[in-house]
Amino acid sequence: MRHTLAVLVENKYGVLSRVSGMFSRRGYNIDSLTVGVTDDPTISRMTIVVMGDDEVLEQVTKQLNKLIDVIRVTDLKSEESVERELALIKVNSDVTNRSEIMQIADIFRARIIDVASKSMIIEVTGDDGKITAIEQLLKPFGIKEMVRTGKVALRRGQKSS
Repeated sequence: MRHTLAVLVENKYGVLSRVSGMFSRRGYNIDSLTVGVTDDPTISRMTIVVMGDDEVLEQVTKQLNKLIDVIRVTDLKSEESVERELALIKVNSDVTNRSEIMQIADIFRARIIDVASKSMIIEVTGDDGKITAIEQLLKPFGIKEMVRTGKVALRRGQKSS
């Protein structure tokens, strides 16, 4: 089972290393990790995706809470949160197939952010399924490069994570 954790930490050097080191020492794999400063410049937010059952989730949460720089750990259940990823996809294109690629991008509400004589770069945001779907449709044209951010997520409604 895939779990998404929102982890508020003090915005200091070495915190990311200590958090990732805890996962490494315990033998847990991080599927996705994003980190950014919050509206308070002294606090950063990590969104960590980890695979495992409820027991693994409980252990990870307990171990994170033991770290001195961790302020709060929240399990973001998918039905109670909004989750997004960003992908940049460089795809082979020329005058013969450019309009078809642009139509695919339009269907997915993606943006063309760069056009060269033999390639295009497409920016798409959405959940894992949306990004995988556009990737599959663009593969026949030849994907030259692709990069995906990790997942970012916020709890729905009035509560904050």
